[in-house]
Amino acid sequence: MVLVVLDHDGNRLKKGSLEALTRARDLAQALGGKVAGVLLAEEKAPVEEARKYVEVLYTATLGPYTAEKWAAGVLKAAEASGAKAVVAPSSRQSRAYLGRVAYALRAGLLEDTLESRVEGGEVHATRYAYLNRVTQRVKAALPVVLTVKPNTTPLAEPLPGEAEAVALSVPEVPTVEVLERLQEEKKGVSLTEADVVVTGGRGMGSAEAFKRVEELAALLGGAVGATRAVVDAGWRPYAEQVGQTGKTVQPSLYIALGVSGAVQHLAGMNKSKYIVAVNKDPEAPIFKHADYGIVGDVHQVLPALIEAVKKLKD
Repeated sequence: MVLVVLDHDGNRLKKGSLEALTRARDLAQALGGKVAGVLLAEEKAPVEEARKYVEVLYTATLGPYTAEKWAAGVLKAAEASGAKAVVAPSSRQSRAYLGRVAYALRAGLLEDTLESRVEGGEVHATRYAYLNRVTQRVKAALPVVLTVKPNTTPLAEPLPGEAEAVALSVPEVPTVEVLERLQEEKKGVSLTEADVVVTGGRGMGSAEAFKRVEELAALLGGAVGATRAVVDAGWRPYAEQVGQTGKTVQPSLYIALGVSGAVQHLAGMNKSKYIVAVNKDPEAPIFKHADYGIVGDVHQVLPALIEAVKKLKD
């Protein structure tokens, strides 16, 4: 049995969960087992949707998130299913609790994997290392805990039937208590799940200039990103930061506007399928990684891009 952790926003499964399901199905086929899912929630969860993707579904409502609670929930599901492998979407949250799961299961931990397979009773995988500049091969004997890097795996399709939902009884874990939570307001597409990301850098010049970045992202059905310099200046929230100390994205299209291309930023986006860069400096490092580059003033090029997209949509 392979257990897959199903991340969600309370209303629907996240894209990363559908990628993790594909990996889990591949591992289950190689190991000769089935796929079970675990759906942990603070209050509500898309149980009916999740039942369409797995053969057994374990559910638990745990209240405000803590790493201890989520680890306990996954461990309970792993125990109930007898899973040899646990697969989960890679995220800041999963990094916080899956190490606990791996330790409790005495399992190998393979994080941020690009692909995975079973060879000789072991799970082999690849992942990026050294600021995404090299590909590293890793392996672990069963049992194993494995996370799937976003935007690297095809999305799973629903199964013909619907799984039975089994409620878990998860023991209380009182070591950490959540006293207050500051919830960030989400607008549009999630940055890590977006197929198009439009990022503004220091070259945008001001917070007001990002209105144009937002406009282009909205026209393309994408998300807005920002560099660390922009976030440090207070022009955009940290949730939009792309790079080594921010989020890692791998969209089909990445548009860099006024972004110089420091190595720390490249670590968060250099595996995008297509990169388009706009910068007035022809020697900017970003051009070495771009598929298409425009040398020019971003304040002149960006309005032209917006108009061109509008004409195409019309």
